[in-house]
Amino acid sequence: MLLLVALLVVMLWGAARASGVDEPTPAGAAAPAPSSVTDDGAPAVAPDRQVPGPLASVAGVGKHTAASVPSSSSQVVLVRGDAASLATTAVALYQRTAAGWVLSARWRGHVGAKGWTSDHREGDLRTPTGTYALSDAGGLQADPGTALPYHRSSSFVPTGDSVFGDSLEGSFDHVVAIDDNRRPGRSPLDTERPQGSIRGGGIWLHVDHGGPTHGCVSLPLAGLQQLMRALVPAQHPVAVMGDPARLQA
Repeated sequence: MLLLVALLVVMLWGAARASGVDEPTPAGAAAPAPSSVTDDGAPAVAPDRQVPGPLASVAGVGKHTAASVPSSSSQVVLVRGDAASLATTAVALYQRTAAGWVLSARWRGHVGAKGWTSDHREGDLRTPTGTYALSDAGGLQADPGTALPYHRSSSFVPTGDSVFGDSLEGSFDHVVAIDDNRRPGRSPLDTERPQGSIRGGGIWLHVDHGGPTHGCVSLPLAGLQQLMRALVPAQHPVAVMGDPARLQA
């Protein structure tokens, strides 16, 4: 009798393996959290298995940085540079739920060739740190389905060379304006600079071209399209940007 029961268990186990059904977790063992893979190939905890909480703890930022997010905002695009002087970065979307903040998606990208600055100047090849609203989008190509106001124009064509000579073609197929030294509610192409031209401007989220930017934030095309479709004006999305040390403040 015992032999028959053992044989039946083995047969059921084999059938489950063949059909792709997960094996049961042994009693007392923690079940592994399922994960999804993002555009950069990095695993991300599935949203339904995350533990919502305060932005500071969920996103790993300091209390001052978390407090810079307006209370009306429920979407944060966190741009965390790899180091103060490096042009590589991680970009992540966090969303506020009734239970707290959760990670929605993340990607790899680039920032200014010389890294980060808290005193951005025109042509310094650095990306400004801080918290900025995301209110307008646009691009050379058709609207990918964003709820943000989308300004399509043939003028979304990069001029000049990239920092290291790589092709900029397609970089402005889609962009989201970062509201640093600009008038919200206008095309990202608008050239008015409320704080003066010396403070720079035209800081965008745009399509990654495989290298450093002049000060913008870039991420892969599919990732940018995914992000643009996720952003909702009524949720007052903001970009929180900086190197690790500044974000820990």
